[in-house]
Amino acid sequence: MTPQLEPFHAITISTIAQRLMAEGRSVIRMEYGQPSTGAPSAALARARAVLDEEDKGYWESAELLARLARYMEETTGVAVSPQQIVLTCGASPALVIALSLRFSPGARVAIARPGYVAYRNTLRALSIEPVELPCGPEVGYQITAAALAALDPAPDGVIIASPANPTGTVIPPEEMAAIAEVCRTRGIRIVSDEIYQGITYGAPARSMLPYDREAIVVNSFSKYFSMPGWRLGWLVVPEDLIGQARARMGNLFLTPPSLSQHAGLAALDCGEELDGHVRTYARNRDLLLAALPSMGLARIAPPDGAFYVYADVGHLTQDSMAFCIRLLEETGVATAPGIDFDPVDGHRFVRFSFAVSTPLVEEAIARLVPWFQAQKVLAPA
Repeated sequence: MTPQLEPFHAITISTIAQRLMAEGRSVIRMEYGQPSTGAPSAALARARAVLDEEDKGYWESAELLARLARYMEETTGVAVSPQQIVLTCGASPALVIALSLRFSPGARVAIARPGYVAYRNTLRALSIEPVELPCGPEVGYQITAAALAALDPAPDGVIIASPANPTGTVIPPEEMAAIAEVCRTRGIRIVSDEIYQGITYGAPARSMLPYDREAIVVNSFSKYFSMPGWRLGWLVVPEDLIGQARARMGNLFLTPPSLSQHAGLAALDCGEELDGHVRTYARNRDLLLAALPSMGLARIAPPDGAFYVYADVGHLTQDSMAFCIRLLEETGVATAPGIDFDPVDGHRFVRFSFAVSTPLVEEAIARLVPWFQAQKVLAPA
């Protein structure tokens, strides 16, 4: 039977937002994790120059592979060869390749709940069974070594995300080490989604590579590098999987856009500008956290990284999708419903993305505070 996938409900919210904008409404787009800061200036300049040069067609930049290998060593402390880097058309194809490399149909892979909607749906599309582990405030909304150790039977794999979507939570280094040890002991293969690396507001998030050299790492230019529309990502794979990783990329997706590869290479040397973007997200985070008590939103996941606040609105609704639609229609602020990230408890959560500009965060707060204050408080179910 063909696997049946749930829709990505934030896309429905986005469609409504676009309709309202077409009608002349002012809409603040906080439903997607999409940086508003734009690609670094040097990346844009390189792209403009390349447009006047000969089109390379299908192409994989050896220079970009080498630079990414150096970037991985700089940021993780682990030596990675350029051959271990596979360029992809964003993190989504990278996830497909990673999962198909490690797991066969019928395998069982653990994921956090709440967690990114595409983990669950991509696993199902590949006929792999998602094993959802409920992760609440008592464990920082993250998978723990203890939870993996308690699973019986052991899953074939686990997807780790730090910082995570939708919560922004970060796994502490000692827990990363413990997770890696449990996975080694129990034969659990790790896929580590690290697309929010570089966006933290305290201690930096750690890669899984120093703890498990056999982990497959997924990364992207969409978040820290502020280039979501350029559709450029990469995988780091163990040496024994290089051939099959490249075979999958070539057969399924060919190559990433050549223009994006040129721009990405330039972006890798724009750390000062990109860290300035993170400082903008930090200001936005502080503004939103300061405003949440006035909205009556006290139960949130600690946004230690990424650019999200995942908030419990269960005192106001038991239908987060309907709630987000009404919020959008009445205030012009688009948010993501928790049901995308948690099919069990997500009906009582919403996710705010603060990756928009600071003035837009300020305007969103000005709209949200009186709206939330005016809501009739319902008794929890």
